[in-house]
Amino acid sequence: MLEERALAALREAGADEPSATAATRAMMHASRMGVDSHGVRLTSFYAEALRSGQVNGRPDFKVRRTASASAVLDADRGLGHAAAYAGMELACQIAKESGVGAVGVAHSTHYGAAGAYALAGAEAGFIALSTSNADSLVTLHGGAKRFHGTNPIAAAAPVAGARPWLLDMATSSIPYNRILLFRSLQRELPAEVTADIAGEPTRDPHLAEVLTPLGGQDFGFKGAGLAGLVTILSAILTGSTPDHLVPPMNPEEGEPKPHDIGHFCLAIDPERFVGRAGYDALMQQYLTGLRESPGRSGAEILAPGDREWRTMEQRNRDGIPVDPDTARFLKLV
Repeated sequence: MLEERALAALREAGADEPSATAATRAMMHASRMGVDSHGVRLTSFYAEALRSGQVNGRPDFKVRRTASASAVLDADRGLGHAAAYAGMELACQIAKESGVGAVGVAHSTHYGAAGAYALAGAEAGFIALSTSNADSLVTLHGGAKRFHGTNPIAAAAPVAGARPWLLDMATSSIPYNRILLFRSLQRELPAEVTADIAGEPTRDPHLAEVLTPLGGQDFGFKGAGLAGLVTILSAILTGSTPDHLVPPMNPEEGEPKPHDIGHFCLAIDPERFVGRAGYDALMQQYLTGLRESPGRSGAEILAPGDREWRTMEQRNRDGIPVDPDTARFLKLV
């Protein structure tokens, strides 16, 4: 029912079938994996962006092959989910031919959880990377105002006979949608991850307006540097708009303006490097060693993705929790 309601809401808001299907697929991925900040709770956000014209519900994608291993996809300001899935599929096709496939997605919009697209690449048999820039919400290290977007990086790698290794992370301390989720749930935020509009640290989600870069007060230069790398790959390389010049998707005043961000998709075929058999054997050796590594005080060591796969199994069994605002929008209550 949840998937059907989200899909119907996007159709009603003006999304064509490929766009609505891709967005629902990506949101359900996030909800099943426990990434609730980027799950079905974003349905109302996308529906509003479609109705306002900020996002084009019926985009005409155009692909330009630029070399044997590269291409650019113009997303025509459509929902970023459809563009990112298409970009990753194309990157995998190119990697099958050339060993490596790199696709820049230009003139796109918010695409939700980056891990959805990296996972699609890994499920097709490739090591995959997905990045996206975004409107500015995050300070620079030591900065006093917003500059970078949350600029996620996701990577996934196939594992023979098992679910893929999967890393999905923002380059900010937390994603901005975590603030919105905590507002809906009336929960206090963790310490040192957000600040109010004056730059003062706050744990109150209703006062939080600015995110801090990954690494915190002392090591935030790491998160800020990674965010810059994402901007270079996703926006500058594709000819899209750098973070600090992107119109906000949630403007505090005035009418929303058309969005324009970029994504980057990379696929690598292990067969063209160590060979599939060698890759599978070494990947298994690596993951076995990682998971058997001793933890402090008996802590279990997990590979990236392990916790999310467990969450997916639990939610497939027990159902997906939905916050009150989303439940009302999707008419689940």
